Amino acid sequence: MTSKNYSLVTEFILLGLADTLELQISLFLLFFVIYTLTLWGNVGMILLIRTDSRLHTPMYFFLANLSFVDICCSSNVTPKMLVDLLSDKKTISFTGCFLQMYFFIALATTECLLFGLMAYDRYVAICSPLLYPLVMSRTVCLKMAAGVFTAGLLNSMVHTSYVSSLPFCSSNVIHHFFCDTPPILRLSCSDTHLNESIFSTFPGVNIVGTLVVILTSYAYILFSIFRLHSGEGRHKAFSTCASHLTAIILFYSTAIYTYLKPSSSYSLSQDKVASVFYTVVIPMLNPLIYSLRNKEVKKAFWTVIVRRRSPLFLGLFG
Repeated sequence: MTSKNYSLVTEFILLGLADTLELQISLFLLFFVIYTLTLWGNVGMILLIRTDSRLHTPMYFFLANLSFVDICCSSNVTPKMLVDLLSDKKTISFTGCFLQMYFFIALATTECLLFGLMAYDRYVAICSPLLYPLVMSRTVCLKMAAGVFTAGLLNSMVHTSYVSSLPFCSSNVIHHFFCDTPPILRLSCSDTHLNESIFSTFPGVNIVGTLVVILTSYAYILFSIFRLHSGEGRHKAFSTCASHLTAIILFYSTAIYTYLKPSSSYSLSQDKVASVFYTVVIPMLNPLIYSLRNKEVKKAFWTVIVRRRSPLFLGLFG
């Protein structure tokens, strides 16, 4: 019987996104701007929804929760990435690495479930408008949101506990810019194929399960829209769903590519690009998508601008 010597890993080295100093500085400036826009856009969306009473509806309640998740998801990854881009030593402690993984998985799971709830909300609003105030009451929405966040935290706890308990070999170099599961599994000394099979079930259930809810909801929505006799009613229904569908396509296309593709097609460079997109870029794009394509949000925004300018105008000319 042969014995296997497993080294005790106390920290990991993140290879990051770039090798040359010039590219690192360029990426730092780019991602710093994106992160700043992410914070401003999502915080602004939350404040706008809280401020304007016209946006106190279930749809915007879930949108505010989505903005909160996007802030947390970006803040979980981007600040560490920015620091590493300007550092020679790109290390992260064992505990810090799995804490980052825990919050990333929890927030990604929560975002999946939120998209499902937002699709269900649009289904009830368009297909059963008379029952909408009852089915999507404030109490029900609060319970749904609490359930979504709880499910995300519990799912991540199971997932992260399993990965962190694996034995790791002598190498502690992660070929990524944050502690994501696929590159960490490749450092384990145990059966990699078995680990990848177990891992794929976690995001698979979340992604496929919420996609079934989303696709079913929008199938009923499209059927109801085509039954409308009013062209104006159809346009309003389509415009209401357009922002949500755009955000869903962006999120799920990158998630499916990264986590549900065969392990034989794994590519470090392509996976890094996809990871940058869903951890850094999409959190910035979501508030833009929901504001630029949504008349109610634009009206609320200009109302806030006018309110802020009115006291200044009266003070100058009153």
